[in-house]
Amino acid sequence: MKLGITKVLVTFVTIFALAAPFAFAQQDTQGKPTAKGQMKEAGKQAGKASTSLGHNLKRGRVLRGGKRFGKRIGYAGRHIGRGTKHAAKTVVKP
Repeated sequence: MKLGITKVLVTFVTIFALAAPFAFAQQDTQGKPTAKGQMKEAGKQAGKASTSLGHNLKRGRVLRGGKRFGKRIGYAGRHIGRGTKHAAKTVVKP
């Protein structure tokens, strides 16, 4: 019984000890987003979209490729919109 409890405790401690660094690594600590940065990210997303579509089509997964392509293009559009908003706010100051 003691051995089982010890194994469970060691497992939980190990999981929490390893999970903490990964959680900190995922946090996005970039500065204030700029219009240029948003447009750059939109281009990256569009590139990833076409690459993933090509890989999926090569393997015969047309529907999956189309769905993921649409999602990535949507993310790219979101970045373009945010960049345009930021640029408009910067240019036209009330």
